[in-house]
Amino acid sequence: MEKSFENWLVVSDIDGTLNNKFRRPVERNQQAIEKFTSLGGNFTLASGRLQSSLERNYNRTAANQPAIVLNGAGLYDYKTQKMLWRNTIGEKGREFVKYISTEFDDIFKSVDIGVYFDDYVYIVKSGLLSKSTMHFDKARHEYVSSIDDIPEEGWMKVIFWSNPLTIIKLENLVKKMENPDANFMQSSVLTLEMLQKDTHKGVGIMKLADMLGIEKSHVAAIGDYYNDWDMLKTVGLPACAGQAPSSIHKICKFEACHCNDGCVADLLEYIMSGKADEDLR
Repeated sequence: MEKSFENWLVVSDIDGTLNNKFRRPVERNQQAIEKFTSLGGNFTLASGRLQSSLERNYNRTAANQPAIVLNGAGLYDYKTQKMLWRNTIGEKGREFVKYISTEFDDIFKSVDIGVYFDDYVYIVKSGLLSKSTMHFDKARHEYVSSIDDIPEEGWMKVIFWSNPLTIIKLENLVKKMENPDANFMQSSVLTLEMLQKDTHKGVGIMKLADMLGIEKSHVAAIGDYYNDWDMLKTVGLPACAGQAPSSIHKICKFEACHCNDGCVADLLEYIMSGKADEDLR
């Protein structure tokens, strides 16, 4: 009789982790997820995307638990089609975004701003980067001329898009300013994301683990970039794709192969082999 893995929760990032560098699924990962969940394992995805943008990736895996959406600002159940939990950006955070969009327009005029709600995005200062993101994510959105045109309540996250040099300037500005009660993370060289303070993928994952009654030592997550940093620092078994930056490798207990070769499968096979439990002893 094969062992059950119902005491494990495994969560995967998508692009550069579950999918390859071309945003395509990897068959080896799919097969390993199917085997893991058939043996009672709990598997889901964590993403910065809206639930509708994530749905296609979620449905083509054997994911069997609610997904962490908007980089941890929400926990969405695709079975009931309900947001089980959310953490929205407060007044200080909203004022900070307004400040960036107005007072620093002369410096940051090339910055696009996207304000994400449960399943909708408002875009201020639309440009090529924001338009490309909306197209690839197939996100429901609209363009507005000012932050004041966006409803005050319900902000889940904010994305600033720009060229790499401007993103660095914006990051340096954030570090120097009084804390706007928010959490910032660079999700690519072209994007800086903002969430409510103490909100990240790891928070959403541990909320789910608590709901399932799974101990932290048996919560695993795998990612590939700096926007996964907090997630990996939070879970009991942090893992990374082979191509992840060296600083990400340093905080992980398990180092998998390159995402093109099936890094999620590497992690699941490690758990299903029993070696993960042995290493916990």
